[in-house]
Amino acid sequence: MFGVVIALTIAAIIAYVAIRQSGKARLYAKRVGIIAIVIVGILFGISFFRIVPPGHAGVPVLLGRVQNQMQSGLNVVLPIVNVVLMDVRTNAYTMSSMREEGQIKGDDAIDALASDGLTVQLDVTTWYRLDEKMASWVYKNIGPNYVEKIVRPSIRTALRDAASRFTASELYSSAGRTAYTVQVDSLMDVAFADKGVIRERVLLRRVKLPDIVMTAIEQKLAEDQNAQKMEFTLAKEKREAERKEIEAGGIAAANRTIAGSLTSNYLTWYYVETLKRVAESQNTTFVVMPFDQDLIPMLNVNR
Repeated sequence: MFGVVIALTIAAIIAYVAIRQSGKARLYAKRVGIIAIVIVGILFGISFFRIVPPGHAGVPVLLGRVQNQMQSGLNVVLPIVNVVLMDVRTNAYTMSSMREEGQIKGDDAIDALASDGLTVQLDVTTWYRLDEKMASWVYKNIGPNYVEKIVRPSIRTALRDAASRFTASELYSSAGRTAYTVQVDSLMDVAFADKGVIRERVLLRRVKLPDIVMTAIEQKLAEDQNAQKMEFTLAKEKREAERKEIEAGGIAAANRTIAGSLTSNYLTWYYVETLKRVAESQNTTFVVMPFDQDLIPMLNVNR
């Protein structure tokens, strides 16, 4: 609009100069004036059209009054209308204890009081977007900085209210975190219901428990691991005892079978064969001990 006013001013100056001139100078000034008028006409015609980029809603403001929002694409408006662009795409708002991660630099984690009286620290990312149908209402009643006025306070309040319904240990467990995020989703939907903001998803990124609780959890985990190790050792020893018992039973059964098959004739033959192997060996000296009919060596130790 400001450019159109400047172009009209220039065209008026050129037309005035053309009237004051005479001869060829007036002719040249007249031609320049015509060209300027054509350019001004083109600019004036273009000023009736506004393009709203994808992922945005255009909020037209006519003389301080907010009109119904415009869709993305080409729109026809009066040149005196100011169009404010509002982002309606999915956005992420992060509150984290890590620097350079969230919208607010530094430690921006949420300190929430659990139902057991312990304070937990939460790192959260929330996906949200502006309701395109309510863009004009949000601009008029809340303003373009609706994130600082509505989104951030609603997220913090929902996180703290939901945490008061869970113990610190529940927030640390997988099932407890799932139930907690469901509760936060419900509370945020209520907070955003009439504010033109749509909650898409809450991501609970980190839960930091007090040091005393973390120490207790680590001790419990260590005890559980020791108990599991002991159970494994006992089971291993039991299996080893069963193996040895089975092995002993097998040896006993084998001995009984061998004892039943040892006859006097077999022992005599085996004795003679053993003597033959000894005689055929490199040892030239060996002792043959007498034995009775039961193949028991006869040792007269008293003589």
